Amino acid sequence: MNLANQIQPVVHHRAYSRSDFTALRAFVQRVPAATIARLYFTEDEDGHEPTPGWVESYLRRMQADLVDLAIEHGSPVLADHLKQSARRHGSARLTAISLKMVEQAAGLAVAQPAPEHGVGMWFRPLVALRLKEAGIGTLGELVAFCSARGGSWWRAIRRIGPGRARRVVAWLRQHEAALGSIPADVDERPPFTADDSEIIEIGGSHATLVPLERMALRAALSGAVGENRSAAFAYIYARNDLEAVRAYLYRYRDQPKTLRAYTKELERFLLWAVCVRGKPLSSLLADDCEAYKDFLKTPSPAFVGPRFARSSSRWRPFASAGMSADSQKYAIRALRAAFAWLVDVRYLAGNPWKAVKDPVVIEREAGLDIGRALPAGLWQRARIYIDEQCAPREARYWRTVRVVLLLSGDSGLRREELTVARREKMRPSPYRADNVPAWELTFVGKRNKERTVPVSPAAIDALRAHWADRGLDFDSAAEGPLIKPIFVPPTPLAQERHGNGTDESYVPDAINKMVRWAMKRLIAGMPDLTVAEMTQLTSTSPHAFRHTFGTQAGANDVPIDVIQRIMGHASLQTTTIYVQAEKERMLREAARYFEKQRTPGSD
Repeated sequence: MNLANQIQPVVHHRAYSRSDFTALRAFVQRVPAATIARLYFTEDEDGHEPTPGWVESYLRRMQADLVDLAIEHGSPVLADHLKQSARRHGSARLTAISLKMVEQAAGLAVAQPAPEHGVGMWFRPLVALRLKEAGIGTLGELVAFCSARGGSWWRAIRRIGPGRARRVVAWLRQHEAALGSIPADVDERPPFTADDSEIIEIGGSHATLVPLERMALRAALSGAVGENRSAAFAYIYARNDLEAVRAYLYRYRDQPKTLRAYTKELERFLLWAVCVRGKPLSSLLADDCEAYKDFLKTPSPAFVGPRFARSSSRWRPFASAGMSADSQKYAIRALRAAFAWLVDVRYLAGNPWKAVKDPVVIEREAGLDIGRALPAGLWQRARIYIDEQCAPREARYWRTVRVVLLLSGDSGLRREELTVARREKMRPSPYRADNVPAWELTFVGKRNKERTVPVSPAAIDALRAHWADRGLDFDSAAEGPLIKPIFVPPTPLAQERHGNGTDESYVPDAINKMVRWAMKRLIAGMPDLTVAEMTQLTSTSPHAFRHTFGTQAGANDVPIDVIQRIMGHASLQTTTIYVQAEKERMLREAARYFEKQRTPGSD
């Protein structure tokens, strides 16, 4: 066929994707086919093995298709150039510049993404691989996954960080007409941002109280020219106090619990400064800080209200009219630390909180309140009762509860640690005693530290039963959350979150609800409970089972340093609360002394 005289319409057996065009550009620039295969193609692309030979053949066919389309739809100058190249070399040869012109002319060849398209067709192989590891094979499944999980969807996928996640969502939004709409909350906002329509300027005694992300400050109260502003070159870009506070809090963006706690304290103080004290944060002196210390004891009624969403007009900084001395001390120490940082980065000239003493608090005999730990007898009876409830085939939720309680009560896991524990981080341990099978679990716990804990045989048996309820074999499984919801409630919120059938773990609040559910049934069903035991179960929380492990381990002479390692305490002093030998010895010796003081014949 003479290409110059007869142009045949191109029938596309495959629509070309963005990855295909990227691969073709590399091919035109003489990148080896083996490298292109590794970077731009995956094993399941059209069922072909992405060998260098196949890749080279595929890209040559693609180039020929695009050239034909460009000749048919491009400018006369481009068409003549391509025809002459084809006559001279047998096929049109392209440079990087001419390829770009061909792509523009052959725009009809670019595929529109469709829900049934594989993710490997539209994303780089490494991204597609991570998505497939999470069970996401098609674009439709990716849209459903993101929609169900909201802004934190990427946290369930290895090596997909927030930056890459934003780019993925932005691309999905470009093709919403073909792929379906993406809910607004899938765009995870950086901390302390809100829509312009939600921003409210505050200042003055009758100002509306809004959280930090919705806050703007009047010019006179912004701190742009605060009296305590440093004259030296600042290490942060902050034009006013609000930007400086956000810069400080942004340091904790990867520590959500710490970020929430510090945000609460700083937004309270900032609101008080501008709305009650009528001064910018960067103009406050030590006597202002003393006044806020008094304010914390009895916050103004305007600052107090029931808990509402931060987007609600009824949101208030304080949930109760009084704070405990411990909470007041925490607030002041958090503010002192924040101001110290602002001085260190040379935003402020000095730290007025250095002149303010902490509130007086009671120094407790034990640093932690472990009174809610279940006594050994009650814990053993509860375990027997729970095992009985787990026996019926339909008792799947009970079997999930049993895993939660045993991992807390036998291995000392915190509530949040239960939600991040995964099967791939659990393995049989090479260390065992008296041929008792031993397992170990590794996870990232508090303070972002990795920790390994032993797992009891009872917990392993409970996990096997829970995984069987999920239709999986625990011993042969390679990955997945250790604990996963089996039943999804029929509420719209639950269906939206879990309806895509993804590998969804529990959230911390769900662990709280689970324990409350179990305690109610223990109280109603366990025989021979005393009033004191019922009262204790009523107030039992997930953390109480962690304390139960500590107290029982200490009572059974487990070395204190071992207990510390298992529980992940930063200080050995914290762990000593579980070792009661010294206190028990003191009370026994005192009892003997009292016995000697008794007069003969007295009762």
